[in-house]
Amino acid sequence: MPSKELQKRKKSSKWTKDDLQLTLLGFPTAIWFFVFSYLPMFGLILAFKKFRIHQGSGFFVSLYKSEWAGFDNFKFFLKSNTFTMLLRNTLLYNVVFIILGIVIPVTLAIIINELYQKRLAKVYQTLMFFPHFLSWVVISYFVFAFLSPDKGIINVIRMATGSKPIRWYSQSKYWPFILVIMQVWKTVGYSMVVYLASITGIDQSMYEAANLDGATRFQQALYITIPSIKPIIIMIFILNIGHIFYSDFGLFYQVTRGIPGSIYNAVSTFDTYIYQALRNPNVSIGQTAAASMFQSVCCCITVLVANWIVKKIDEDSAII
Repeated sequence: MPSKELQKRKKSSKWTKDDLQLTLLGFPTAIWFFVFSYLPMFGLILAFKKFRIHQGSGFFVSLYKSEWAGFDNFKFFLKSNTFTMLLRNTLLYNVVFIILGIVIPVTLAIIINELYQKRLAKVYQTLMFFPHFLSWVVISYFVFAFLSPDKGIINVIRMATGSKPIRWYSQSKYWPFILVIMQVWKTVGYSMVVYLASITGIDQSMYEAANLDGATRFQQALYITIPSIKPIIIMIFILNIGHIFYSDFGLFYQVTRGIPGSIYNAVSTFDTYIYQALRNPNVSIGQTAAASMFQSVCCCITVLVANWIVKKIDEDSAII
């Protein structure tokens, strides 16, 4: 006679109506990921091919007839004169974005949560969240309205006060600060809402107990709020680390108005390099595919390493 535990396992292993409903709900998502995430991975073959379009042949036939390049396409990218500069810019910008993208939204979320007038808090929350819905194309026109060499608002004010106008799009020293400010301005609202939602889910009895013990608002935020939202902070940190070799193309290309040559070394990243390489007839598509694959592999490694480190420190906070 089988034991009761074995009978329960057999019953739980049967396909139920709930399983069918959940599968049907997840089926469109599975199709979407297959079509747009997994199927395009076939294109990774381009990174190892000297791809040439053969007359009278389609893409797949041309891909089959093209010669194998091995790792030559990767060597072309890694040994290029701009690789060190691109790696430096991509990593440094993303490190700053990750740090500010955690510190500022968490601070704002705590401040808004402490406001007594909830209607006013909603107004502030909406105003900070609004830039998230603007595209970088629209934002680039606003930036140009401020930084235009001739009639930009900042230069008009400078000339009215007797100062010389600044040619913003010709001087690279200003752009690291401009890009960081624009990135934080556009993304801080969305991140703040995520943290604010986590803060509202904290058990209020802990704050009541802290008030009885005489804890100040700052002490409550330091010893209750931040430790309570630590899992979501770590999760977002790991996910951001997974994109550290990528950059927001709209920010770096649109806001700078196509990356003028005079500021190229200060604002170019891997993504802008790949885009410009695709437009260059002298660069093969295999070489751009190799650069893109290099990004993906590095991001996969960094997210796994970050998750491994977090798991060693606090196993419950790891996402894998």
